[in-house]
Amino acid sequence: MTKDPLVIFTPSGKRGHVARGTPVLTAARQLGVDLDSVCGGRGICSKCQITPAFGEFPKHGVTVAAEALSPWNPVEERYHAKRGLIPGRRLGCQAQILGDVVIDVPPESQVHKQVVRKRAEARQIVMDPATRLYFVEVAEPDMHEPSGDLERLERALLDQWGLAHVKGDLRTLQMLQSALRKGDWRVTCAVFHGDGSGEARILHVWPGFYEGSIYGLAIDLGSTTIAGHLCDLVTGEVRASAGLMNPQIRFGEDLMSRVSYAMLNPGGAGQMTRAVRGALNDLVAQAAAEAGIARELVMEAVIVGNPVMHHLLLGIDPVELGQAPFALATASALTLWASEIDLAMHPDARIYVLPCIAGHVGADAAAVALSEGPNLSDELMLIVDVGTNAEILLGDRRRVLACSSPTGPAFEGAQISSGQRAAPGAIERVEIDPVTREPRFRVIGCDLWSDEPGFPEATAATGITGICGSGIIEVIAEMRLAGILDASGLIGSAEQTGTARCVPEGRTHAYLVHDGGEAGPRILVTQGDVRAIQLGKSALYAGARLLMDELGVDTVDRIVLAGAFGAHISPKHAMILGMIPDCDLAKVASAGNAAGTGARIALLNSAARREVEALVTRIHKVETAIEPRFQEHFVAANAIPHATAAFPHLPPLPQVAFGAGGSGEGRRRRRG
Repeated sequence: MTKDPLVIFTPSGKRGHVARGTPVLTAARQLGVDLDSVCGGRGICSKCQITPAFGEFPKHGVTVAAEALSPWNPVEERYHAKRGLIPGRRLGCQAQILGDVVIDVPPESQVHKQVVRKRAEARQIVMDPATRLYFVEVAEPDMHEPSGDLERLERALLDQWGLAHVKGDLRTLQMLQSALRKGDWRVTCAVFHGDGSGEARILHVWPGFYEGSIYGLAIDLGSTTIAGHLCDLVTGEVRASAGLMNPQIRFGEDLMSRVSYAMLNPGGAGQMTRAVRGALNDLVAQAAAEAGIARELVMEAVIVGNPVMHHLLLGIDPVELGQAPFALATASALTLWASEIDLAMHPDARIYVLPCIAGHVGADAAAVALSEGPNLSDELMLIVDVGTNAEILLGDRRRVLACSSPTGPAFEGAQISSGQRAAPGAIERVEIDPVTREPRFRVIGCDLWSDEPGFPEATAATGITGICGSGIIEVIAEMRLAGILDASGLIGSAEQTGTARCVPEGRTHAYLVHDGGEAGPRILVTQGDVRAIQLGKSALYAGARLLMDELGVDTVDRIVLAGAFGAHISPKHAMILGMIPDCDLAKVASAGNAAGTGARIALLNSAARREVEALVTRIHKVETAIEPRFQEHFVAANAIPHATAAFPHLPPLPQVAFGAGGSGEGRRRRRG
């Protein structure tokens, strides 16, 4: 008997087997995937557009053939002729599943648009941008002293502003003569002088005194989300913040999956490069539209990202990052023309890419170091940038260490049975009564708790759709606090825990958080969910512990949780899980999107670029992949919170055990 095809949806990570010939839209509805449609599947509204991915996907254990979906049909042909479909897109209501397939649901096809929670943190930054405006008065041409308009402009910039070695190019010449004469020999120039060489470049010339502003983008290119802050390069004000999902997710949720895709599929690296560059152009357009400016006024961008994202953006095959010794093509900072990486901004816009620290610790970690300044701290500071690939810094003014740890996508809601990305309707906060074991929760988009009056009405529009990363962290920690979960990570039965919310699931048990009945999904925390979180948190803790070993310390003075996800983690719940070492909870804080803040500092202060370039040469990289102690720490960290490490700053946790023969009260019965 032929096995039914497996369909895997990204970015949600939801999967299942469906009957051969099932339309993608029907499969999405069966699996609870957020795919929009308002025309009843008649191929009219185009809301259900999807992007199938083909090739080998080792992470998912599938090879997707070109025949995995039914051929293009007349309905799609008609729609494409009238309105046009983006190349590679299909209509989910028309394409039928014929074989194993990986399907990406783009943001515009999702009913609940993804919330990329990377906001611009308030920060004092000394304004010293690399691109600045200069108003000059230029000498008129004189037949007795013949010279070109460009040469006299360059002379004016030297005499009036002290700018030596200023150069223009062909675009400058094309706009210069009319600007000079229209402005009565007075013009405003945008000049870039941020590459450290001492040479400056004229980017644009306006007639007279230009009263507007110019702009730059600080971009955090994450493996899951991309966030950008559009900044006024005159005032430093953040004029717009935009975010979107990284479209490379369809090639693999974690970095090594994407490296594998590049290795196994000819041209795979190029596919991912085109996808991410297209997303950055969408980000530029989105930010410019929000600020109400022309994208041609965006004259500069600073980009940070991990090494795989860094290489793929630049069009460099990341294959060397997938195998020892994890060699970077370059660790140095780069200054590029925007056109070199196909970004549609000002035609002469410049791009600054921060330096990488090592093969698995990238420019994003360098930006975090710039933002948080562990090298300036008198206290021993542990900085954890939590994401699909966690990057960890430990140090003070004497020495700073760094490592990366493969935590996987579970913290962001992937590989979790009811997991989803952060979006309206997702459970993000959970509390469990330690006596009754009854839960209460909050969802994104509503300020009320589930047991407060008006909650059903307030969530009627979004529904209760799943649980996001911060929610899964809190619910598992709360289960441990309430005695529903034992130190080894086992969920007890209803008899052992005293609550009917612990329900059988195969040979294990699950905890029922919410039962939507006919109106919505049944949201459970399964034994598999707990294991996925244990794996992620063990990797995180083991990486931090490895750095502590290197410095010969058992405690840290301060912990900073960074990253979009780190900004929403409860420090108490993170410590109960054992994600981070024991520390005074008053000394555990969130830095929000520290990588994005570092990018913004480098955008608005050119001296900070030289600072971070010097700093990365002094950070010592510890390679977790070849450290035998990493595995020892990983195994010990599987327990919740830990098998051996003390956590004196935590409240006492219930002494329960639900293993074979466990009674639920820490005692064990003899086998008969």
